[in-house]
Amino acid sequence: NNSLRSQLNERYGLDNIVGHDARMLKIYELIEAVAPTKTTVLMTGESGTGKSLIARAIHQRSLVRNGPFIELSCGSIPETLLESELFGHVKGAFTGAHVDKVGRFLAANDGTIFLDEINSASPGMQLKLLRVLQERRFEPVGSNETVVADVRVVLASNQPLEQLVEQGKFRQDLFYRINVVTIELPPVRERIGDIQILTEHFLEHFNKEMDRHIAGFTTEAMECMQRYTY
Repeated sequence: NNSLRSQLNERYGLDNIVGHDARMLKIYELIEAVAPTKTTVLMTGESGTGKSLIARAIHQRSLVRNGPFIELSCGSIPETLLESELFGHVKGAFTGAHVDKVGRFLAANDGTIFLDEINSASPGMQLKLLRVLQERRFEPVGSNETVVADVRVVLASNQPLEQLVEQGKFRQDLFYRINVVTIELPPVRERIGDIQILTEHFLEHFNKEMDRHIAGFTTEAMECMQRYTY
């Protein structure tokens, strides 16, 4: 397993992504194929399946790897602040805007922006995102000046966007715009064969971090972990 992992790391440069399940190998190949392009990538999967790691891997293998990697979880920012966080604002745009602020899109210029939980964006924000994806231009809050940003965009959703489109909760035109290349990340419970290699990876990591020398897991412990419904 350690040999296989080192081979995968050498081939794909995905040191922090662990697994040799067939679905994971296909994901590695898709990352390798899509990373050097400017294609928008949409990742789907439950929370905790590693979407942030995949986004970073795409950036690290892209043509803008030397540029910034900017990450934002849309679900963690209040709706009233999300537009300012993404696009910036000018001094006096709203109460508390004491200075100009550079938004995440401009901060990611000549690099990659990763927008997680895109499913939580409001209809108004979805419309603004659609324009940015189409034109790579926007106006900071309170400004009439148009800003242009050359940014690679990677997005993620922890809910099926097709269902949200059918329910009228997500714009169909935005969905079509971002659903160019989709990477579906399986939960660990669907890749039981990877549990041993994952546990060995984390044991090696924490042995180094905490200066410990734990040799491994008993057969009973490994079987217990493989029965757990992640």
